[in-house]
Amino acid sequence: MLKIAYHPIYKHPLPEGHRFPMEKYELLPRQLLHEGTCVDANFFQPEIPDEKHILAVHDAKYFTQLKNLKLDRRAERKTGFPLSVELVKRELIIADGTMKGCHFAIENGVAFNIAGGTHHAYSNYGEAFCLLNDQAIAARYLQHKKLAEKILIVDLDVHQGNGTAKIFENDPSVFTFSMHGKNNYPFKKEQSDLDIELPDGTGDEDYLKILKETLPDLIKNQDPDFIFYLSGVDILKSDKLGKLSCTVAGCKERDRFVLQTCHDLKIPVQCSMGGGYSPEIKTIIEAHANNYKLAQEIYF
Repeated sequence: MLKIAYHPIYKHPLPEGHRFPMEKYELLPRQLLHEGTCVDANFFQPEIPDEKHILAVHDAKYFTQLKNLKLDRRAERKTGFPLSVELVKRELIIADGTMKGCHFAIENGVAFNIAGGTHHAYSNYGEAFCLLNDQAIAARYLQHKKLAEKILIVDLDVHQGNGTAKIFENDPSVFTFSMHGKNNYPFKKEQSDLDIELPDGTGDEDYLKILKETLPDLIKNQDPDFIFYLSGVDILKSDKLGKLSCTVAGCKERDRFVLQTCHDLKIPVQCSMGGGYSPEIKTIIEAHANNYKLAQEIYF
């Protein structure tokens, strides 16, 4: 059975007019239930994890300041969210959802987190709506538990996974692959193990051609024990922060190709949702929901 991490805390209250579409975390599970893609038993509720797993990735001083709401104003502004006890609890629970999802992915081939994909979080600071790097934490968790040695992170959000790239820059056991918009945030890019920068306006045909020419060979060359997939839907033409020109159908084909490739090569994959900033929330939900439908078709 497909297992999906979800907790009501994922939908965090924000000031009116805030540009982050927080309501998607409540609407997406509802949509999956409504359309019959999932039933209640597909969802599991993560908890606050043991802090040692957070500290395997994040700097102790930063994490202490975050927990105690002691980030300075500049550091807090950089995250894009007003700091609160509830927000920190949310970030911890998201990380736990990704960690626990790894066990389900090993068992079933695939697992999802309704939230996560917080790839702009560095070890010692947060930025761009990312405070704790859930997939980096889960990668270290897998290695600590001796459930995987070699890990591949496939980051197909429209923005480079700069925090993830920096965290693992000197670590050959975790290979970071980011395919993203060249002229988009972050404007100072880090160096992933493999970066593919796409020009503004890249559409389905070119996007999918590059991905299909790259991913299978990359997986075969790296031979990972486990894959993390960051499936941001901000590659859509409608996205306010995206600059690419993919359609919902093209985004669905991207997800199908990634999941089918992982399935065929028998490598477990954990999917975190990442970004999506289209003006109409229904577009974001449709694009995300397609990924869950595909997982059900391919794996179950």
